[in-house]
Amino acid sequence: MESNENIRYDCFRGCTVNYGNGDMPDIKYRQSCCKLEVHNYLKGINQEQFNGLYEVRFKNTRKGIYVNASGQSVKTGDLVVVEAASGHDLGIVTLEGPIVGRQVRAKGIDTENPPLKKIYRKAKPFDIERWQEAIAREEETMIRSRELAANFGLEMKIGDVEFQGDGTKAIFYYIADGRVDFRQLIKDFAEEFHIRVEMKQIGARQEAGLIGGLGVCGRELCCANYITQFQSISTQAARCQDLSLNPQKLAGQCGKLKCCLNYEVASYMDAHTRIPKVVEPLEFQDGQAWLVKTDILRETLWFSYEKGSLEHVYPLSAEEVREVQRMNREGVKPETLRADVESSGPEFVTAVGDDSISRFDPEKRKKRRKHRNKK
Repeated sequence: MESNENIRYDCFRGCTVNYGNGDMPDIKYRQSCCKLEVHNYLKGINQEQFNGLYEVRFKNTRKGIYVNASGQSVKTGDLVVVEAASGHDLGIVTLEGPIVGRQVRAKGIDTENPPLKKIYRKAKPFDIERWQEAIAREEETMIRSRELAANFGLEMKIGDVEFQGDGTKAIFYYIADGRVDFRQLIKDFAEEFHIRVEMKQIGARQEAGLIGGLGVCGRELCCANYITQFQSISTQAARCQDLSLNPQKLAGQCGKLKCCLNYEVASYMDAHTRIPKVVEPLEFQDGQAWLVKTDILRETLWFSYEKGSLEHVYPLSAEEVREVQRMNREGVKPETLRADVESSGPEFVTAVGDDSISRFDPEKRKKRRKHRNKK
């Protein structure tokens, strides 16, 4: 039975590192903590044209499709040494078989021009040891790189550092609103850390995906779980869904508008086409009825005889409102709104009292007092 004290969970790379078996760590692929995980629903199916293709995962969301040129049998979960622009890198095989072909078509990867990079071999103990030494340098390098960037007064933020598997190169992920001249900074990085430097700019949403976390819904952030392409989001999506334009509620952890605002926009826009536009109050024989609330998905409109009041409101379906508008244009006024529909309020759940610290306490039973008859 392995002790949990010796196991370290590296969720940035989707693996566990166990130091309980001596100096050499035992590294195993842990699929459950892998960001942008893809379920292999074609497992067990063999297709010859995809036998040599594998998806290899590195830190955070960086993945790549590689061709096996090692002659060794490679399977999901293996640590492999792969070709890089300079030197070599080390990653974990996350997909194999026909599902890799689906990923190639989905991402629009041309496997012929330029040719795919190669898998050199399975990782040896020396490769794994060197890889872990490079990983141990990442946090210290990130802190020092932020200090060097602050000394130059550059308006940029270094969000993460990823070392290559052989420890000879590092990718510095940074965030900046405008153009940044970091030519001298790269020279200082190379002299300070004795590595080749690559600067890669990312956005605020991509940074949130790298860091991860939980949203207000209680689930993992969408950008850290499955989103790879970020679409533009505007306040028009909130207006379409009749949401309050409160920046604190509409913004996510990245400080930008939440990605989930776009999820139901199509349904709301479709419902809007079936809801009549009410500009003026509806005319009835007993008075004017003003629109106070619209339930877009249920296609129900709520009216009140008092403008802006929610005390006595009456619901009408979109078809009924359209019929009343037609009658008003012809000069006909329906008898009343009260006779057809019973007065009620819009359905909502109140949160009053939910923050009381005694809401979970059992109710105390009242003791019955025995009244004795006085003699």
